[in-house]
Amino acid sequence: MASNTYPAIDIMSMADTKNALHAYARLMGDWLKRCRARRKHWWHASLRPSLNGLTTGVVYGAIDFEIDLNMRDSLLNVRTSTGQQLNEPLQGESVAQLQEIIKDFLVSCGLGEQSIPGLPADISDTEYADYSPAQAKQLADVLSSVAAAMTRLRADIREETSPIQLWPHHFDLSMLWLPGNKVPDQDPDNEEYADKQMNFGFTFGDEGIPEPYFYITAYPLPESLPTTTLPAGTAWRTEGFNGAVLLYKTLIENNKEPGNHLLMLWRSLYTAGQEAMHN
Repeated sequence: MASNTYPAIDIMSMADTKNALHAYARLMGDWLKRCRARRKHWWHASLRPSLNGLTTGVVYGAIDFEIDLNMRDSLLNVRTSTGQQLNEPLQGESVAQLQEIIKDFLVSCGLGEQSIPGLPADISDTEYADYSPAQAKQLADVLSSVAAAMTRLRADIREETSPIQLWPHHFDLSMLWLPGNKVPDQDPDNEEYADKQMNFGFTFGDEGIPEPYFYITAYPLPESLPTTTLPAGTAWRTEGFNGAVLLYKTLIENNKEPGNHLLMLWRSLYTAGQEAMHN
């Protein structure tokens, strides 16, 4: 599917598929935390959009490898720089089952046991009986469309931006804009609290909003930003977090060109943030 389309999805009927992909993404993130050198803002532990889903990118070490979550074909692909390749069909396996498959393959390729992460402690070791490859492909199409829009936004920004990345723990796709100035009275060596930033993101839903939505947040939040005039369908939310929120279904139901509307929303808040965040 082309990256300028936004398919309709019923996320409530996709619970097992979404939860399985979320769990697999968290497992991939744990491999990154164990095997990759730390980068600021934890960028070393996030996944990147790929042509067919999500990837770790190349992980360099005793052997170089890449893990790719192919959501379009429901495959887990693991490749090494020495030419070995694993293509494991995804059918709703538990995280423990998938971890053993990855571990056995990479150890057989020469990876040391010290590089193997443990299982995420708070993920139940259950299989996902209602996992659907067709639903996984739909979710891949959504992520591809959102990543394409973020790429367009990122191209407009001259200051530093993060990679376009999926955070495994919350299963949200996002991009940070870093205007470059620091938060007063914060330790400048602690970038999590010292760096002013705006976050442009998308999630398939959470406890606060149980359906897919887009969000824009700022840290620290300037007093003027919540007063910015927002396009129809977008509202400022203060329950759970402070940020502008646009439901995915609102975007695709009310706009003939959802990608352009989304980009207009992001650009308008980025423009407002340029003035507010530099003060």
